[in-house]
Amino acid sequence: MAEAGPRWCPASRPGDIVWCRFPEDKLSGPGPKARPALVLRVGEHAGHPMVEVAYATSQKVDTLYSGEFAITPADRVAYEVAGLSAPTKFNFGETFELDFNDAWFAVPPGAPHGQTPKLGVLHPSLVRRAKAAFDAASAP
Repeated sequence: MAEAGPRWCPASRPGDIVWCRFPEDKLSGPGPKARPALVLRVGEHAGHPMVEVAYATSQKVDTLYSGEFAITPADRVAYEVAGLSAPTKFNFGETFELDFNDAWFAVPPGAPHGQTPKLGVLHPSLVRRAKAAFDAASAP
């Protein structure tokens, strides 16, 4: 019997925060645990959805480096709509283009948006902060 391929996820949008098995240590495959990631771009390859995502972690959130920004409970509504369960920082210096399928993405705990990888969204009040981090990561 042929092995079933990955199941493709419903379309995402830039600004979505998703549950991702982000590659660790530049490995070629999915990381061992899912974590939040910020969708930067959405595209398609060979008829299937792809996304570019920025790495996120809840570790050392109090120390931000160039190209990073954090979403914390102090951001109130923005933190709530992000769907995060802990203060989290996003790193625009670590991004990957990934197939938007169940090999790389998972339904987060509690499935806040149904059977999709979506945790929440980047609130408009945080766009300037995110853009400053993106610009810093893109600077020569």
